Amino acid sequence: MKYTALTLFPEIIDAFFSASIMAKAVGRGIVEYRAVNIRDFAPGRHRSCDDAPYGGGAGMLMLPEPLGLCLDAAGAKRRPERNDAMRVICLSPSGRCFDQALARDLSRETELVLICGRYEGVDQRIIDLYVDDEISVGDYVLSSGEAAALVLIDATYRLVESVITPGSLEEESFSGNLLEYPQYTRPEVYDTLRVPDILLSGHHENIRRWRRRKQVEKTLALRPDLIRSGEEKGLFDKETAAIIAELRGQNERDKGD
Repeated sequence: MKYTALTLFPEIIDAFFSASIMAKAVGRGIVEYRAVNIRDFAPGRHRSCDDAPYGGGAGMLMLPEPLGLCLDAAGAKRRPERNDAMRVICLSPSGRCFDQALARDLSRETELVLICGRYEGVDQRIIDLYVDDEISVGDYVLSSGEAAALVLIDATYRLVESVITPGSLEEESFSGNLLEYPQYTRPEVYDTLRVPDILLSGHHENIRRWRRRKQVEKTLALRPDLIRSGEEKGLFDKETAAIIAELRGQNERDKGD
């Protein structure tokens, strides 16, 4: 997987790729990246990359010329001329919402070119000519397109084959439309709280059932929308469906009391 970030602040991107698991993935050649400075393609002594929007309004907008030249230099040809090995994404609060399913989809790409917006956003003509996807990392507004790009990078690179042990990904939150179960480590007692006895029992099947129940409990409490969509898609096995029905019934009885 290769990431190409087009940014006004390449040092933000460089810092992320030089630390932790990402640095190891880069060192092993599993992941490649480029941080391309958009200002390098801006004319004039001040290298200006923004101007006021036509029609008025608050704030400034990223100029199309420097960004278009930057995209060309990165090999991101305009959409009708580009091959399928590259996917150009503009991080934008007005884009479609990023989720785990989209992260899996993007992790299968050969190269992602990420436009890190600033100010009030990007001139629409850049989006019309170059961009395959506008993606939002959540229903909130950031001042930094770099922060949004790093969210997308972090969520996708870990799904690339050989970056992380496959078993570590199987029971994470959002796998099978369930949040992850609670986890514990040493010591057995912290403050006044003990690790649940079942996790110390060594009985693997009982532990598995306990974890599944805790997944359903947590998801019903915090993200009932995931349960509903999982049911609509037929994602849950008989065991999970039975736990959902039992806990829903219990919740209804508790409300009645």
